[in-house]
Amino acid sequence: MLEVIQRSSEFLEKKGVESPRLQVELLLAEALGLQRMGLYLNFEREVPPAELKQVRDWVSRRGLREPLQHIIGSTNFCGLELEVNGGVLVPRPETEQLAERAWEFLNKTAGAPTALDFGTGSGCIAIALAVKSASARIVAVDISADALAVARKNAERHGVQDRIEFVAGDGFGALTVGSRFDLIVANPPYIPSAEIATLEPEVRDHDPRLALDGGADGLDFYRRLAGEGRGFLRPTGRMMVELGDGQSGAVREIFEEQKWIVGEVRADYSGRPRILIARL
Repeated sequence: MLEVIQRSSEFLEKKGVESPRLQVELLLAEALGLQRMGLYLNFEREVPPAELKQVRDWVSRRGLREPLQHIIGSTNFCGLELEVNGGVLVPRPETEQLAERAWEFLNKTAGAPTALDFGTGSGCIAIALAVKSASARIVAVDISADALAVARKNAERHGVQDRIEFVAGDGFGALTVGSRFDLIVANPPYIPSAEIATLEPEVRDHDPRLALDGGADGLDFYRRLAGEGRGFLRPTGRMMVELGDGQSGAVREIFEEQKWIVGEVRADYSGRPRILIARL
């Protein structure tokens, strides 16, 4: 087993894959039905032929820069195993912090709070909110039918499908007139159109462009959220949005121009401004 790990790691390193040994260990653990730490108790074990073939195929695909999450078909988000594929954005660790702030707010809101997940993708935020805030009801909207199909499966997997309404359509325009929410949460597309070609292959070639492209300056969806979101938020509610690198000043300005009060901008674990929280 150790030889498989070493040779595969060297192969991925030559292909420019970050953390090649970690990637190999995760693929090998998946093929063998083990937790990654279980590999360390089995280094002397021979990898059976069928599993070895599987690992070699997966390592080859990873060398072509297909995301590991697409290869194994799932990812972990806030402790929840979620299906992902080429129809949805692979959730990033930073988005877990957005989800955590969101469910903390819902759990402090009296009664049965409601939340809108704007651009739900895999359903990761909506499902985390439903799991962590047992009284909340969530509306999850997305323009992509493929994404909604994945999100529905993920909701069923975690038994929260009865508290999430999935809506197909283009943002606020897909919602019932008069809808009001205690929370609007969004990880919108925020990459400037011209920069998409410069992204890592895992993102550029495998994440759906719809989930990446934020328009010429990357700020189109923040303008929509700030401009249209006022009519869908309750007076005591909050808007929480994830920010791209270097966008906090511009996004704050967009919201303040629309008469929002920006309460705070929270940093991620690396110290970058990442979550903007605003109220009416």
